[in-house]
Amino acid sequence: MPFLDHLEELRWRILWSLLALIIGFGVGLILVLSLDFIAILERPVLPYLRGQTLFYTHPGEPFSIAMSVAFAVGAVLAAPVVLYQVWAFLAPALYKHEKRIVIPVLIGATALFVMGVSLAFFVLLPFTLKFLLGFQTASLTPMITAGNYFSFATGMSLAMGAVFELPILIVALTALGLVTPQLLVRYRRHAMVGCFVVSAIITPGDVITATLVLLAPLYGLYEVSIVLAWMIHRKRLEREAAADATESLA
Repeated sequence: MPFLDHLEELRWRILWSLLALIIGFGVGLILVLSLDFIAILERPVLPYLRGQTLFYTHPGEPFSIAMSVAFAVGAVLAAPVVLYQVWAFLAPALYKHEKRIVIPVLIGATALFVMGVSLAFFVLLPFTLKFLLGFQTASLTPMITAGNYFSFATGMSLAMGAVFELPILIVALTALGLVTPQLLVRYRRHAMVGCFVVSAIITPGDVITATLVLLAPLYGLYEVSIVLAWMIHRKRLEREAAADATESLA
């Protein structure tokens, strides 16, 4: 296909993706307003507000929060369409063995992101709030704004979702030949320290609860990445051996 035709196809893929995001945003806004998503997302912090609710200091803050939540829901709903457009644009340039791995990788990336966000919201966020709001409870009264809370909860959830993409990143680097399983095994101890540091940054809580709760699955993902790297590395060596044998016969 000529270069300009590639650009034309890319333009249509982007337009379809934007349309999916707009439709997803509309559906997300309807869900947020009808199901009261704000109240659902507010539940983890309610036990620490002493019978109160979150308050806001700017007249437009409730509207902006609703729009942000609606956009997040819409992005999740539109993700399959966007991923399909990316796949449809890149598929003609991939080899057969590369096409076979793309779909499982996309599904795995989506599943891992959802798992990370769920772990953050249902486990880590309550642990962290319990620790942070447990200081000086007799002397101080928490007055948390809605904007600050949703920013804190969203940032932690998105960070967890991104961190859970570690196996996908290692699989991609292994497939490109930039990382080997032997290298991953050699740096196991460094990975443990790195996972602990990342856990402490994402969860500003006490070491015994939130940080260790995150450390266990995070390092477990590293070990899973080593297993996946061995599988991909072995397949890569087999393809290279077969190609060398074919070249020798030719």
